[in-house]
Amino acid sequence: MRINLFILSIIMFFSLGACKQIPEKGAVKVAPKKPNIVLLLADDMGYGELGAYGQKEIKTPFLDSLASQGLRFTDFYAGTSVCSPSRAVLMTGVHTGHVSIRGNKGDFGNKWERVPLRKTEITIPEMLKDAGYQSAMIGKWHLDVPEDVSTWAKGRGFDYAVQEQWGEDANGNEIDERVHWVNNNEDSILYDYTKYKCLDEFRTNFALDYLQNKKESNKPFFLYMSYRIPHAHEYFISHNDLYREKGWPEEERNHAARITMFDSQVRRLFNLLKAQGELENTLIIFTSDNGPQKENHDPLFFKSSGGLKGHKRDLYEGGVREPMIAYWKGKISSGKPTNHQGAFYDIMPTIADAAGIKAPSQTDGISFLPTLLNQEQKKHDHLYWEIQEGKGEKGFKQATRMGKWKSIRIADSNKTELYDLDNDVFETKDVSAENPEIVSKMNEILKKESVVIEHYPFSGGIFK
Repeated sequence: MRINLFILSIIMFFSLGACKQIPEKGAVKVAPKKPNIVLLLADDMGYGELGAYGQKEIKTPFLDSLASQGLRFTDFYAGTSVCSPSRAVLMTGVHTGHVSIRGNKGDFGNKWERVPLRKTEITIPEMLKDAGYQSAMIGKWHLDVPEDVSTWAKGRGFDYAVQEQWGEDANGNEIDERVHWVNNNEDSILYDYTKYKCLDEFRTNFALDYLQNKKESNKPFFLYMSYRIPHAHEYFISHNDLYREKGWPEEERNHAARITMFDSQVRRLFNLLKAQGELENTLIIFTSDNGPQKENHDPLFFKSSGGLKGHKRDLYEGGVREPMIAYWKGKISSGKPTNHQGAFYDIMPTIADAAGIKAPSQTDGISFLPTLLNQEQKKHDHLYWEIQEGKGEKGFKQATRMGKWKSIRIADSNKTELYDLDNDVFETKDVSAENPEIVSKMNEILKKESVVIEHYPFSGGIFK
């Protein structure tokens, strides 16, 4: 009898164990939570304007700390070297040889005006919407026309948008650039620059409010913070005493002060995410839209390009190589930087990869999520840029990087320059004459990657 009871108990034990392995009919599997994505974009910040990238004078303690805790890219590039087309690349994952915006303005026959993104070009928030994300954009959009609100951020996939606008509205009235439009025309708030330390304090307040009062707290979020620092503008001037003891020229003191204050605004945003317990499930990406400006700042004063040749509007390294930091607590290991060669058009597929969805077929990019997670990474055969500034040939420039080689072609010169970045990262010696076969390969890339598009008369390239 005891033996029979013992055998029965064994049978019951294994039977119960087996039952636990079989899910109940109709049971719902709980999918892993999708990560939040925070994309932080500076405006006209040079490769050398953060301490983590060699800056000695301007203090950026928080971003330097973020770089040491995350992954710092040494060879990451903007979409191109001026605001609007670079941001178009960022939002669509399409490089400047294919995207609909190739310069800050385009040719409309008798006038040179802004060009909006085409409605057929899918944006990051539009991509994420079907994956269950809620999206917010705060700051500078620059991919629209003022008279058509459907081209503004709120009309291109963002659930919540606070953006500046300038130019003329549909009635021909001049728009005050200090006005920030909340969800297009639902509300408008004037930026009073006498009340804040900097414009981006004003904007960060909106971001903090959004994160604390999201309508759908159960959904993952995509937050695009498009800051305006250190871009030059009269009402961005700092009303504080930062760096006054240095005795620098006033425009340089203001430039440095804006960057340090920008650093503190990113810290505020990070601290709220930390307090909300979101860091373990949030991928943070920080970069800048193009190289340093020289409108009311000398980019050589602080070595804003980090010693690289060129600045904003150039396709030399100083115009397109950018600081790039990725942080994801517990996912990205801190330590050595990466020299993976990437560009703005890789950000959309990377975000899609992190969200567990496919990027739109339009993208020219490659996800660098494997690099973030220390896994095997696919690489580009080459990177590509172009820019159209003004109606003349001189304003059309193309560039490509293939491994260590970098070529630049300014349309009116009818010449392709070639640089060996492994041995000459500062692009001091044009080695095209010594490497005709490489130049020929680069020219084939320049011809292939630029497609003809309306409003940009030299798109498609110029080879005489």
